[in-house]
Amino acid sequence: MPAPPPPPPRPPPRPPPRTPPSPQPPQAPRPGNRKAPHGVLEVDWPFFGEMCRALALKIFRDYDPEVVIGIARAGVIPGAVVASILQRDFASMAITRTETGGRPVVIAGPTRLVTGRRVLVVDETCDTGATMKLALNAVRELKPAAVKTAVSFRTGEFRPDFYALETDNFIILPWDREVIIDGEIVMRPDYAAKLKELGG
Repeated sequence: MPAPPPPPPRPPPRPPPRTPPSPQPPQAPRPGNRKAPHGVLEVDWPFFGEMCRALALKIFRDYDPEVVIGIARAGVIPGAVVASILQRDFASMAITRTETGGRPVVIAGPTRLVTGRRVLVVDETCDTGATMKLALNAVRELKPAAVKTAVSFRTGEFRPDFYALETDNFIILPWDREVIIDGEIVMRPDYAAKLKELGG
């Protein structure tokens, strides 16, 4: 009588399923410990509009400015939009740096409309707060009833009263992404260089 066939080999035991690690919440940058940009945040016009609406709503809930001051150049754009949403008077002041890395200086001060009124000073971003502090001092010299600050992006140690988004990414803004050089519209050179550096 022939021997029965050997039993088929048993499959190797399956390893136990791996439990994926629970996601960790993103860590906000610590004040005084600013990191170099690790990515790129390209802001388009629809996203910018949503940010302005969110920022205006935060301001409306906690503060009632009578005058909104935008810091030229880039702060004028979110400042004007926020002022329009809040239906408040808008004016601008100009602060610039005479050289790369230099101290900011006021080249056109705030309007005297701020005297005795509640004022909101708006810029597009703040890192060390040097520009915003200079703007605050210029406004306070004209004796407003109150003054608070707002930015689209908080990027460093300075904490404004209101901000739409906190990020340590390199920010590309929609209104100056492209510029005219030698008669041609091209991506702004420093934006293009940063994108290349960060692999964007």
